[in-house]
Amino acid sequence: MELKEVMLQRRSIRKFTTQPVSREHIETLLHYGMSGPSACNRRPWEFYVVTNPEKLEALRGVDRFTHYVCPVMIIVAGNRKRALPAQLNDFWIQDCSAAMENILLGAVDLGLGACWEGLYPMKRACGKVSALLGLEDHIVPLGMIALGHPDETQPPRDQYDEKRVHDLE
Repeated sequence: MELKEVMLQRRSIRKFTTQPVSREHIETLLHYGMSGPSACNRRPWEFYVVTNPEKLEALRGVDRFTHYVCPVMIIVAGNRKRALPAQLNDFWIQDCSAAMENILLGAVDLGLGACWEGLYPMKRACGKVSALLGLEDHIVPLGMIALGHPDETQPPRDQYDEKRVHDLE
């Protein structure tokens, strides 16, 4: 698939079949995620792949926006011990966001559906995910990616808005 196609076809998919996602596809997506840019190449990300039905069910209940039934969840979290120090520490958010977007785009290319379910900065949702996964305090869940074979289609779209472009010459 051409990059332009992938970019325009990337849509939030919220309905999935029960067909499992191959381990090969999951590993490919993790490679894509870890190929994202990161500040000073610190790569402060951690990826948690959840396929256990009980854990998936529990994760669906952490927030009102995390209720999609899917065969795989990938939680992308920031490891503050690997992030930049002091006032630069929050660059982990950008690093992990780039990783999440790479995974979402990769899912389109593999014929999968995915939906970004935001967690950070919602403390309650982050706390629930941390407790369910047994995360240490320095690991902060940024978001979850609901992943699977799509059971719905969304038309490609281009949301370009010329009014939001400001040329400074």
